Amino acid sequence: MTTGTQGLDRCRDRHTVRKEKVTPHDREEGMKIRLAIGLAMILSAMTVAEQTTFSAAEAKDHIGAMATVCGKVISPRYAVSSRGQPTFLNLDKAYPNQVFTVLIWGAERSKFGTPEITYANKNVCVTGQIQKYQAGAEIVANNPKQIRVQER
Repeated sequence: MTTGTQGLDRCRDRHTVRKEKVTPHDREEGMKIRLAIGLAMILSAMTVAEQTTFSAAEAKDHIGAMATVCGKVISPRYAVSSRGQPTFLNLDKAYPNQVFTVLIWGAERSKFGTPEITYANKNVCVTGQIQKYQAGAEIVANNPKQIRVQER
Protein backbone atom coordinates (compact mmCIF):
# COMPACT_ATOMS: atom_id res chain seq x y z
CA MET A 1 0.00 0.00 0.00
CA THR A 2 1.33 3.43 -0.94
CA THR A 3 1.21 6.27 1.59
CA GLY A 4 0.67 9.92 0.71
CA THR A 5 4.29 10.86 1.47
CA GLN A 6 5.72 8.24 -0.90
CA GLY A 7 3.76 9.85 -3.75
CA LEU A 8 5.20 13.24 -2.82
CA ASP A 9 8.73 11.84 -2.79
CA ARG A 10 8.28 10.59 -6.33
CA CYS A 11 6.97 14.02 -7.44
CA ARG A 12 10.02 15.71 -5.94
CA ASP A 13 12.37 13.35 -7.73
CA ARG A 14 13.75 15.42 -10.61
CA HIS A 15 14.08 12.48 -12.97
CA THR A 16 10.45 11.39 -12.69
CA VAL A 17 8.96 14.89 -12.84
CA ARG A 18 10.88 16.10 -15.90
CA LYS A 19 11.53 13.61 -18.62
CA GLU A 20 12.52 16.09 -21.35
CA LYS A 21 15.76 18.00 -21.40
CA VAL A 22 15.83 21.63 -22.44
CA THR A 23 18.25 22.16 -25.28
CA PRO A 24 20.16 25.38 -25.99
CA HIS A 25 17.93 25.82 -29.06
CA ASP A 26 14.82 25.72 -26.83
CA ARG A 27 16.33 28.34 -24.51
CA GLU A 28 17.18 30.57 -27.48
CA GLU A 29 13.65 30.30 -28.86
CA GLY A 30 12.18 31.12 -25.44
CA MET A 31 14.44 34.14 -25.14
CA LYS A 32 13.39 35.38 -28.61
CA ILE A 33 9.73 35.09 -27.64
CA ARG A 34 10.28 37.01 -24.38
CA LEU A 35 12.24 39.69 -26.25
CA ALA A 36 9.46 40.07 -28.84
CA ILE A 37 6.82 40.37 -26.13
CA GLY A 38 8.91 42.96 -24.26
CA LEU A 39 9.46 44.99 -27.43
CA ALA A 40 5.74 44.89 -28.22
CA MET A 41 4.95 46.16 -24.71
CA ILE A 42 7.42 49.04 -25.04
CA LEU A 43 6.05 50.06 -28.45
CA SER A 44 2.51 49.87 -27.10
CA ALA A 45 3.43 52.12 -24.15
CA MET A 46 5.08 54.62 -26.51
CA THR A 47 1.95 54.73 -28.67
CA VAL A 48 -0.23 55.36 -25.61
CA ALA A 49 2.12 58.15 -24.45
CA GLU A 50 1.91 59.78 -27.88
CA GLN A 51 -1.88 59.68 -27.76
CA THR A 52 -2.14 61.39 -24.37
CA THR A 53 -1.49 64.99 -25.34
CA PHE A 54 -4.30 67.40 -24.59
CA SER A 55 -4.99 71.09 -24.95
CA ALA A 56 -5.39 73.12 -21.77
CA ALA A 57 -9.17 73.12 -22.25
CA GLU A 58 -9.32 69.32 -22.73
CA ALA A 59 -7.28 68.52 -19.61
CA LYS A 60 -10.23 68.87 -17.20
CA ASP A 61 -11.84 65.87 -18.89
CA HIS A 62 -8.84 63.66 -18.08
CA ILE A 63 -8.38 64.03 -14.31
CA GLY A 64 -6.06 61.33 -12.98
CA ALA A 65 -4.38 60.63 -16.32
CA MET A 66 -0.63 60.74 -16.89
CA ALA A 67 -0.48 63.02 -19.90
CA THR A 68 1.04 66.01 -21.63
CA VAL A 69 -0.93 69.26 -21.70
CA CYS A 70 -0.02 72.08 -24.08
CA GLY A 71 -0.98 75.74 -24.17
CA LYS A 72 0.25 79.33 -23.96
CA VAL A 73 1.34 80.72 -20.58
CA ILE A 74 -0.98 83.70 -20.20
CA SER A 75 -0.82 84.80 -16.57
CA PRO A 76 2.22 83.49 -14.70
CA ARG A 77 2.40 84.44 -11.01
CA TYR A 78 4.84 83.80 -8.18
CA ALA A 79 2.81 83.98 -4.95
CA VAL A 80 5.79 84.61 -2.66
CA SER A 81 3.64 85.56 0.35
CA SER A 82 1.24 82.61 0.00
CA ARG A 83 1.61 79.38 1.95
CA GLY A 84 4.06 77.09 0.12
CA GLN A 85 5.19 79.97 -2.14
CA PRO A 86 3.58 78.53 -5.27
CA THR A 87 4.25 79.65 -8.83
CA PHE A 88 1.21 79.42 -11.10
CA LEU A 89 1.59 79.19 -14.87
CA ASN A 90 -1.95 79.58 -16.21
CA LEU A 91 -2.40 78.30 -19.74
CA ASP A 92 -4.62 79.81 -22.46
CA LYS A 93 -6.76 81.96 -20.12
CA ALA A 94 -5.71 84.41 -17.42
CA TYR A 95 -6.56 84.10 -13.74
CA PRO A 96 -9.34 83.97 -12.50
CA ASN A 97 -10.71 82.31 -15.66
CA GLN A 98 -7.84 79.85 -16.13
CA VAL A 99 -8.68 76.42 -17.53
CA PHE A 100 -5.34 74.79 -16.74
CA THR A 101 -2.48 75.59 -14.36
CA VAL A 102 1.08 74.36 -14.05
CA LEU A 103 1.89 74.51 -10.33
CA ILE A 104 5.46 74.75 -9.06
CA TRP A 105 5.78 74.70 -5.27
CA GLY A 106 8.31 76.98 -3.60
CA ALA A 107 10.36 73.99 -2.38
CA GLU A 108 11.00 73.03 -6.04
CA ARG A 109 11.25 76.55 -7.46
CA SER A 110 15.05 76.84 -7.35
CA LYS A 111 15.27 74.04 -9.95
CA PHE A 112 13.29 76.25 -12.38
CA GLY A 113 14.98 79.63 -11.85
CA THR A 114 12.27 82.24 -12.42
CA PRO A 115 9.53 80.29 -14.22
CA GLU A 116 7.07 83.19 -14.19
CA ILE A 117 9.57 85.05 -16.42
CA THR A 118 11.09 82.11 -18.34
CA TYR A 119 7.74 80.77 -19.57
CA ALA A 120 5.71 84.01 -19.82
CA ASN A 121 3.85 84.29 -23.16
CA LYS A 122 5.43 81.06 -24.44
CA ASN A 123 3.74 77.96 -25.76
CA VAL A 124 4.64 75.09 -23.45
CA CYS A 125 3.83 71.44 -22.92
CA VAL A 126 3.90 70.00 -19.41
CA THR A 127 3.89 66.29 -18.61
CA GLY A 128 2.59 64.71 -15.40
CA GLN A 129 -0.56 63.57 -13.65
CA ILE A 130 -3.57 65.78 -14.31
CA GLN A 131 -5.30 66.82 -11.09
CA LYS A 132 -8.49 68.76 -10.43
CA TYR A 133 -7.88 72.41 -9.55
CA GLN A 134 -10.77 74.80 -8.90
CA ALA A 135 -12.98 74.74 -12.03
CA GLY A 136 -10.16 73.39 -14.23
CA ALA A 137 -7.14 71.16 -13.94
CA GLU A 138 -3.44 71.31 -13.08
CA ILE A 139 -0.19 69.41 -13.20
CA VAL A 140 2.33 69.85 -10.40
CA ALA A 141 5.80 70.24 -11.89
CA ASN A 142 8.64 69.05 -9.65
CA ASN A 143 11.31 68.93 -12.34
CA PRO A 144 12.09 71.37 -15.18
CA LYS A 145 12.20 68.40 -17.59
CA GLN A 146 8.42 68.18 -17.20
CA ILE A 147 8.03 71.51 -19.03
CA ARG A 148 9.02 71.88 -22.67
CA VAL A 149 8.86 75.15 -24.61
CA GLN A 150 7.33 74.67 -28.07
CA GLU A 151 9.09 76.48 -30.86
CA ARG A 152 6.61 77.76 -33.43
